[in-house]
Amino acid sequence: MKFLIITHVNHIQHKNGYFGYAPYIREMNVWVKYVDQLIILAPIKREIPTEIEASYEHKSINFRKVSDVSFTTFRNTLISVFKLPVIFLKIFFAMKEADHIHLRCPGNMGLIGCCVQIFFPGKIKTAKYAGNWDNKSKQPLSYNIQKFILRNRFLTRNMKVLVYGDWKTQSKNIKSFFTATYSDSEKELVEKIDLDTNIDFIFVGSLVLGKNPLYAIKLIEKLLKEERRVSLNLYGEGAEAEMLQNYTKEKNLEEFIFFHGNQNKQILKEAYKKAHFVILPSKSEGWPKAIAEGMFWGCVPITTGVSCIPFMLDYGNRGIILKMDLEKDTNRILYILDNENVFSSKSKLARDWSQNYTVDLFEEEIKTVLQK
Repeated sequence: MKFLIITHVNHIQHKNGYFGYAPYIREMNVWVKYVDQLIILAPIKREIPTEIEASYEHKSINFRKVSDVSFTTFRNTLISVFKLPVIFLKIFFAMKEADHIHLRCPGNMGLIGCCVQIFFPGKIKTAKYAGNWDNKSKQPLSYNIQKFILRNRFLTRNMKVLVYGDWKTQSKNIKSFFTATYSDSEKELVEKIDLDTNIDFIFVGSLVLGKNPLYAIKLIEKLLKEERRVSLNLYGEGAEAEMLQNYTKEKNLEEFIFFHGNQNKQILKEAYKKAHFVILPSKSEGWPKAIAEGMFWGCVPITTGVSCIPFMLDYGNRGIILKMDLEKDTNRILYILDNENVFSSKSKLARDWSQNYTVDLFEEEIKTVLQK
């Protein structure tokens, strides 16, 4: 089988291998176990792989470079318009050659791929929509166009669309799905240190406006004013990093808030085990990997109610769904801190739920999708 991946993820060519964002690559390595030839159509950047990047594990890779496109500014849009015909043709001929077409959405390459796949109604296709599938949420026009095409069974034929969450009144080609980080063999019971000692919060994700790490810091600041022994460890990098570090200094929070940058899977695993709470006040998510990972190790999740997160948290039974009101959210955290039995219950429920979604189950589900 010739398996074609079309993605906006930037790749790095290094020592005869192709690297990309590690969680994405680890997922794709499960898919490509069951294909003979792999065609990847994606942008390439000239960098050295870092801790958060991994490489494809396949013996037959045909990488086809395409230019990255952006429509965020007038200048970028103008440049991208001139690139589109070449990208369109590259995608068309790659799809013509492939036996199975796999689109990664939402993204600019995914959008172009959604349009081009219309010309191949007989080809076997899958699409992984890694964003928020909720029709009621406010999203960019390009995302809504992708969702419209993917769910339209006249324009999109012979395709399984994998989405996060279980949404009502969907077309028959939409399949609820998940992602996973840990295997069955990694399951273990982690006993959290009682709440009389220092209470550890962890934030894992890009330090960007959309993930709202500043709100996480402000929650810790508020808890400290309530004379609680708390700390926050942030793992990740991004455009907001300098501002967040300056805020921490200005508020004299350096003894309680720590920035660790990007770290590998093993370091994050140990950090989750130590933490009591995993926090992610994100404005938009698909399947928030950091929340699922933290829950796997018994962290009580504190996060916004976007996308499928209410389902993940069982509508608050397995954690706290933020109201984005500092006073109210702080009081709800304080209630758990003052009632250790509530913390223990939520921690156990979070762990038991998340440990259902392992890499082993994920691989079985992928095999099922590929066989159809």
